[in-house]
Amino acid sequence: MNDEDLALLIDAAREAGALARDIRRQGLEIAYKPDDNTPVTNADLAADRLLTQRLRAARPDYGWLSEETADDKDRLSRKRIFVVDPIDGTRAFLNNRPWWSISLAVVEGDQSVAGVVFAPEFDEVYAATVGGGATLNGQPIAPSEMTELEACRMVGDPVVFNHWSWPTPWPAMQIEQRNSTAYRMCLVAAGLFDAAVAPVRKSDWDVAAGDLIAREAGCFVGDHTGDGFRYNRVRPSQASLICATPALAPLILERVGHIGARN
Repeated sequence: MNDEDLALLIDAAREAGALARDIRRQGLEIAYKPDDNTPVTNADLAADRLLTQRLRAARPDYGWLSEETADDKDRLSRKRIFVVDPIDGTRAFLNNRPWWSISLAVVEGDQSVAGVVFAPEFDEVYAATVGGGATLNGQPIAPSEMTELEACRMVGDPVVFNHWSWPTPWPAMQIEQRNSTAYRMCLVAAGLFDAAVAPVRKSDWDVAAGDLIAREAGCFVGDHTGDGFRYNRVRPSQASLICATPALAPLILERVGHIGARN
């Protein structure tokens, strides 16, 4: 079933990506969400409608969790649910930067069992099923062999790492920012970066697909306490994000442990 779900997710992600690009060419309508002032476009909403129709028609017994759909707690009683971010990295999307993606996962119980992250501007499809490994456009991927934080390739916000509040300053690293959280995780999974760190809460739709892809590739994925992610809970979010090579993960966790217990 996981392979069938994966094929469904790949087709749906490609359709949503093509729709979003078409709408952007025609002209975007932009609004801002009242709760956090983040942008949402008519392309986000149209992609969400397409994915809702496409995925729920194919799997009517699955629950649903999406960034652009009101949360229906009926999902808590479902064996499997879709976890969807129609456009992850909306700011990049509306500013014609390439670092946005369609992020889709199937969660069974509290774990992802199939995941797809599609980056339309690069025509990159990252995909994984539980126990089946991770791929980029059908080819297996694996993380880098980086073992030291010094000079590692870190994908994240440079301001975060240079902040005065860190008990131990971070060493000199090659830090680059990418808007899509899911895409950041995939870049680590494919060995193009060595780690991704976000010491802030992340919604399930930000990480559910990238989590599975990165872990199946051989990465560590979890929060600042070192715990792995659990999905489809009443509050659908994770305390923070650490995604790294197996060698770098303990070095990063040592530096971020002071953030405190899971909240």
